[in-house]
Amino acid sequence: MTVAQASAAAGLSASEALLRHERDGANAVPPPRRTPAWRLLLAQLTHFFAGMLWGAALLALLAGMATLAGAIGVIVLLNGVFAFVQEHKADRAADELNAMMPATTRVRRDGETLSVPVADLVLDDVVLLEAGDRVGADLRVLEAHELTMDESMLTGESVPAPREAGGDVFAGTFAVQGDGTGIVVAIGTSTRLAGIAALTDQARRPPSPLSVQLHKLVIVVAVIAVAVGVLVSGASLLLGSGVTAALLLGVGVMVALVPEGLLPTVTLSLARGAQRMADQNALVRRLEAVETLGATTFICTDKTGTLTRNEMSVVEGWTPAGTFRSTGTGYEPAGHVAAEPDVLVLATLAATGALACTTGRSALRDGRWVAEGDPMDAALDAFARRLAVGEQATPRARRPFTAAARSSAAVLDGTAYVMGAPEVLLDLCSGTSPDRTEWAQLAEMSGRGRRVIAVARSRTTSPASADDPEETLAAAMAGGLEILALLGIQDPPRAEVADAVALCHRAGIRLAMITGDSAATAAAVASEVGLLGPTGVVVEGADLPGTDLEIAELLDRQDGAVVARVTPADKLRIARALRTHGHVVAMTGDGVNDAAALREADVGVAMGRSGSDVAREAADLVLLDDSFATIPKAIQLGRGTFANIRRFLTFHLTDNVAELVPFVLWALTGSEIPLAIGVLQVLALDIGTDMLPALALGAEPANERTMSGPRRTTDVVDARLMRRALLVLGPTEALLSMGAFITVLMMGGWTYGEDASVGLLSVASGTAFAVIAVAQIANAFACRSETRPAWRVDPRRNPFVVGAVAVEALLLVGFLGIPWVADLLGGAWPSVTGWLFCLLAFVTIPVVDAAHKGFLHARRTRVTQGDLT
Repeated sequence: MTVAQASAAAGLSASEALLRHERDGANAVPPPRRTPAWRLLLAQLTHFFAGMLWGAALLALLAGMATLAGAIGVIVLLNGVFAFVQEHKADRAADELNAMMPATTRVRRDGETLSVPVADLVLDDVVLLEAGDRVGADLRVLEAHELTMDESMLTGESVPAPREAGGDVFAGTFAVQGDGTGIVVAIGTSTRLAGIAALTDQARRPPSPLSVQLHKLVIVVAVIAVAVGVLVSGASLLLGSGVTAALLLGVGVMVALVPEGLLPTVTLSLARGAQRMADQNALVRRLEAVETLGATTFICTDKTGTLTRNEMSVVEGWTPAGTFRSTGTGYEPAGHVAAEPDVLVLATLAATGALACTTGRSALRDGRWVAEGDPMDAALDAFARRLAVGEQATPRARRPFTAAARSSAAVLDGTAYVMGAPEVLLDLCSGTSPDRTEWAQLAEMSGRGRRVIAVARSRTTSPASADDPEETLAAAMAGGLEILALLGIQDPPRAEVADAVALCHRAGIRLAMITGDSAATAAAVASEVGLLGPTGVVVEGADLPGTDLEIAELLDRQDGAVVARVTPADKLRIARALRTHGHVVAMTGDGVNDAAALREADVGVAMGRSGSDVAREAADLVLLDDSFATIPKAIQLGRGTFANIRRFLTFHLTDNVAELVPFVLWALTGSEIPLAIGVLQVLALDIGTDMLPALALGAEPANERTMSGPRRTTDVVDARLMRRALLVLGPTEALLSMGAFITVLMMGGWTYGEDASVGLLSVASGTAFAVIAVAQIANAFACRSETRPAWRVDPRRNPFVVGAVAVEALLLVGFLGIPWVADLLGGAWPSVTGWLFCLLAFVTIPVVDAAHKGFLHARRTRVTQGDLT
C-alpha cells in the first residue's frame, strides 16, 4: 500500500506534514519579478533627458550661476518624483485587486478535518473540496460526488468539467458543484499554475510607442542643443567674450532648446488620461499604456465574460411537437417561453426531468440572480421557473453526470429522466435515426453556437421498489426512452458589445477572438456581435501555421478572425506574430494561461472581476467591469491623449524657437544686438508661464472624430508638427518678440553697435519676455486643434485652458511687476509701446496659424480631387 493510499482515510499526521513542509518548502507560486522602488525612482532621475539637464546644471554651477543650477535641479527632481509616484500608485491599485484570492483550505490530518493556510499544504495531504472551494495545489481525485470543476482560469474553456476518482484537478481552479477529496501530487513551483506563471515571467514587455518616440525626440533635441550651445559659445569666445560669459551663453542656448516642461507635461497628460479611463472602468497600471492604447491597431479578445455575459441561459429548443424560444436574462427566472400549447407541455416535461437530474440552482444574492453550483444546472433551473415548474419531490434515485456515460439520470414518481449529450441520448431513444428531424435540429442549433442538451424519459412508469439506485434506474428505463426536448443553451453576448465592435471597425481597428471554446460556439458568438464577417477566418490553435508571418497573414483580416481551442503558447505566438507584422496589439485575458500573452502584447488587458491575480499582474490595463465595450472607450481616450501630447509639444517647441533666436542673433552679430532675454527668463517662461497652459492642453477631451477612421499619424512628432512649430508659429513669435525688443531700444535712443543703458535694456528685455508670454497665451488657443482656427474651437469644451492662460497672465504681471522678481530675472515693466506689441502678438499668432491651416486644407482638397479624377 502506498503512502498516498494509507493516508487517504486519516490523512497525514501533523508531524509528517511538518517534516514535509521543512523538506519541500511552502506551497507558493513565486511572485513576478518586481523592480525595487529605489531603482524605479533612480531610473526617473537618470534617464537621458534628465542626464542632459543634470549636465546643464553642472555647467551652470561651474560658471558660478548657483541659482540657475538649483532651478534646473529642482525641475529634474520634480519630474522624476512625479513620474515615480504615478507608476507606484498604479502598482498599488493593482495590488489591492490581488486580495481576492482565498488563503486557507480544508485538509484531513490525524483523522481530523482542519483548516490550514494554503501555503502549508504538503505532498500527500488529503484535501477536502466542496462547491465554491478554490484548489490550492495540484490534486489526484480520490473520491468524487457530482464534482464539477471550473478550469477556465487555466484552459480558457468556459464549460465546467466533471471530475471522477483518478482524475486530476489543478491549483487555481474552482469546484462549482458537488464535493470530493483529493491527494496533493504537486505544490509550489511544480504545479501547472506555476509553470504558466514562469512562462509569463519570461515574456518581455515591449517598449511603448510613446517611450520610443520621446526617446528619439530627446536625443535629437539633445544633439541640437549641445551642438548649437557649443557653436555659440565658441563664437562668443572668438568675438572676445570671457570664458564665463561664453559658458553662460552656451548654457543659455541649451536651456532655451531643451523643453524642461516636456516630461512633467507628458506625465500629467498621461495621468489625466488614466483618471478618465478609471472613470470608464479601466484601471491603468502603467501610465505609458494610456498612449499605447490610442495607438492600438489590433485587438485580440477572449470570449467568455468579455464578449459574453458569462451566464448560461436556455434560449431555444426543439420538441417532437415543434420548436420554442425562451427569453430572459442570465439566471433570472423572469422571462417568457413562446410556443404552441403542445410544445409547452413537452418543454415543461423536459424542464421537470432536467431539474430531477441536476443539483445546481439559480439564486437571488444581493439583488442579483447568480448560479449556485454548475452554471448549466442553474440555467436549466431558471428555464424551469420561466415555465412555472414548481419545486420537485426528491428523486427516488439519481445517477450524477459521468464522463463515461455523458449523461445524468433520475427517477421521479416512477418515471426515469435522462439528460446529457444529444449524440448519446438520441441513440438510446427508439424511433430516432440520423436522417430524422431530431438530428437535423441538433445540427442547426450547434451551428448557431448553442450548447445542446437532450432530455428524455422512460416510456413507462414503474413502481420500482428496489433500494439500489442503479436497479431503480434500470427498472424505470426497462421500457426504453422517448425524446422530450433538445435544449439550446447559450452564454449570450453583452448588450453593449455589438456597438463596441462596430466602433472598432469605424476606427480601423482589426479584431480577433482568441478562446479556449469550440470553433462552432466561438464563431457563432463572433458573428452575432459583428466581429466575424463573410470573409473572416475560423481556425483552431492546433491548425495555426508554423511561422509568425503566416500566422499574421492568416489573422490580419478586415472581416475578423476566430482562433479556438488555443493554448497559452498559441496566444503568445499570436501576440508576437501580429506585433512583428507591424500592429500595435491589445490582448485581453483573465486566466493564468493568458498572462504570458498579456505581457508579450503591446497592451495587456486583464479582467478585474473574474481575472486571476497572475493575469492582472501581467497586464497594463484592468477592466473593472470585465466588458469588451470598455476597451474602445479606453482607446478613444488614448487617442485623445496622443492628440493632446501633440498639442502641447507644438506649444512647447514654438516657445523654444522664440527663446533661441535672441541668443543666436546675439552671437551672430558679435553682441552688436544685445541679448534680449536671459537664461532665468527662459526658465521662467518654460516652467512658470508655459507650464499650466501646456497641462491644460493635455486635458483636452477627445472629440467624436477621434474614432472616425485609423489614427491619422502614428508619430508623436512628425514633419507636419515640426513645420508648424519651427517654421510657422515659432518664427512668428521670434519675429514679434525681437521686433518689440529692437523697437523699444531704438525708441530709447539706442543704435546698432552701441551699448544700451541698463535701464533701457531692462525695459526692452521685459518687453521681449512679455511678448513671448502673451504670444504663448494666444498659441494655447491655436494649439487646441490641428485643423480648425482658434476662434472655431468652443472654449467651454476645455475650461482648463481659459483658467490656465488667466493664471499665466497673472504670473507675467508678477514676474515683471514685483521689483525683486523682475531684478532676479533681468527684465522690467514694459512701456506702452511694449504692451501694444503684446496686443499685436495676441492677434497675429491665431491669424498666422489659421492661414497655415487653411493652406494645408486647400492642398489636401486639391490632392483628394486629383485622386478622384
